[in-house]
Amino acid sequence: MATIYEVSALAGVSLATVSRVMNGNANVRESTKQKVLEAMATLDYRPSSVAQSLASNCTNSVGLLVSELHGPFYGTMMASIESELRRAGKHCIITAGHSEEKSEKAGIEFLLSRNCDALILHVEKLSDEYLLALKEKDISFVLINRQIDAIAEQCVTLDNHLGGYQMGQAILEAGHQKIAYLAGPSWKDDAKERFAGFKQALEEKGVELDPALIFEGNFQEASGYKGARELLLSGHEFTALCCANDEMAAGAMNAIRDNGLDIPNDVSVVGFDNVSFTQYLFPRLTTIDYPVGDMGQMAARLILKNTYKTTTSTIQTLFKPHLVKRQSLQPQE
Repeated sequence: MATIYEVSALAGVSLATVSRVMNGNANVRESTKQKVLEAMATLDYRPSSVAQSLASNCTNSVGLLVSELHGPFYGTMMASIESELRRAGKHCIITAGHSEEKSEKAGIEFLLSRNCDALILHVEKLSDEYLLALKEKDISFVLINRQIDAIAEQCVTLDNHLGGYQMGQAILEAGHQKIAYLAGPSWKDDAKERFAGFKQALEEKGVELDPALIFEGNFQEASGYKGARELLLSGHEFTALCCANDEMAAGAMNAIRDNGLDIPNDVSVVGFDNVSFTQYLFPRLTTIDYPVGDMGQMAARLILKNTYKTTTSTIQTLFKPHLVKRQSLQPQE
């Protein structure tokens, strides 16, 4: 295996110059840089990332902790973050917290043990106090889908309350009065905010939401199927079903059809997230757009700006949802 000394000798430059080229130092003439790169290619020299990080105190790696690794929502988030970091020459190390406090803490410790320069965190069980303590330790991080006012400049969030409100408005404008709701887990802030916005829209129009027509799921497809089935068998009539995310909406649509009903003629369905598969469901799903790809990209840009001092475009930390109208929502005559 070739060494840095051999690269130095072949290029006819000092070890310090070779090191500057490897670390991307701008204070190297282009002609000199090319000589070093040609020598590295000729010798098939691969610099040690460990040695580079020790010399520069920078590993060019960012840790990403998400709740789950499966599903289109998290897939879109991870892909957008990784792509933005890769364009800037940084690498991404990913682990999952599974919405458990112990696992989320272990995930953060794992990423820090890998000497990540910064962290992007999608965490749901860790307390504000724990995260503020990370800030006090001078650990560079950005939160995604989590708002802590004391570190608001490090939080990339969606207005979930507005999204729930838009869902309620859409159903009411379509003339529905008998409405069921598939909620997300009540301990999750985004689920609570969506439900609160939805109820506000109904209350403003004087429409009561029957408690018997509310089912709490877990944001997964199977719970959507179970919830819709139980609501249909409850004996309480409804003409529209609003779901706190698209995965539950997909499960609910299967349950509705399995019970011999048509969508949207018998029951209209609305989701939340606008993940990739919604436009391929039958009928195509009306949903609230959650720009998770844009939010992931913005989280990465915040890291590049704050940790690597990279000049970047305007930073946006609060995103607004919007209704995407498709065929699963039909006006009630």
